[in-house]
Amino acid sequence: MLVINGISKAFKDVKVLDNLSLKVDDASVFGLVGVNGAGKSTLLRSIAGIYHLDAGNISFNGEDTYANPLIRKDIFLVADDLYYPFAATIKSLKNFYGQFYALDEEAYAKYLKLFRLDPLKPIANFSKGMKRQVALVFALAIKPKLLLLDEAFDGLDPLVRYTFKKTLTDLLEDQSCSVIISSHNLKELENICDSYGILEDGKIEDYGNLMENKAHINKYQMAFNEDKRAEDFADFELLHFNKLGKVITLVIKGDPEDVYHRLKAYNPLILDVLNVSFEELFIYEIEKKEGRYE
Repeated sequence: MLVINGISKAFKDVKVLDNLSLKVDDASVFGLVGVNGAGKSTLLRSIAGIYHLDAGNISFNGEDTYANPLIRKDIFLVADDLYYPFAATIKSLKNFYGQFYALDEEAYAKYLKLFRLDPLKPIANFSKGMKRQVALVFALAIKPKLLLLDEAFDGLDPLVRYTFKKTLTDLLEDQSCSVIISSHNLKELENICDSYGILEDGKIEDYGNLMENKAHINKYQMAFNEDKRAEDFADFELLHFNKLGKVITLVIKGDPEDVYHRLKAYNPLILDVLNVSFEELFIYEIEKKEGRYE
């Protein structure tokens, strides 16, 4: 299990992480979301043991990820801003990674073939998507116990994204591996993650089981003869309110059956229930924190 306990990290006068705590279970795919500059990359690098924290600590399977270099053999980070040494090839990288990780030769050959990569060609000549595929080859062949993916799908074409997601699912089934994925593409995360966390202002503002939390946030479309305002629904945990003529759209957090019956008591002309996507869940949670409904 990954346990993050009250960590803080600043760069000069800018505090990026502020007393952040979080737990990620084993064999879990955790989606890390947040606006640009929220600190997602800093958090992933801190988990990987790259940054010395100003406060707090991070442990994986009971070992401090910064203080204990041995536990870092079980952790692999695919960074957003990939860097490869000049004139490096996949083969030379294999020799490099082999000094730190126990690389599965059969898996390495399998993923090279799957992604159709030439191990002898200079990586500098690869496209952005191909460079990310190189990192994924090693991430999958090393088979870490904790895999950190920063903008995992950036630059990948649809076929490669599908292949990678399927391969990642197979990896999780074959071994006890936890994955944390940061991505701007929340639709991609929704299809693969079982849990999530929203990072804002240096803290995890909301996190939990993705399906359970989505089940308790629903969108309702209603129509009335009379005018309605957001204040008329103050008794609900309202995340979003929008009005177009006599039709209003509400996003409400709570037990779906209870919310539905309470809304029926308003005697609307129509009352329809719509599902909320992961992307909408993120947007509405941010809107709620900022105190705005439209």
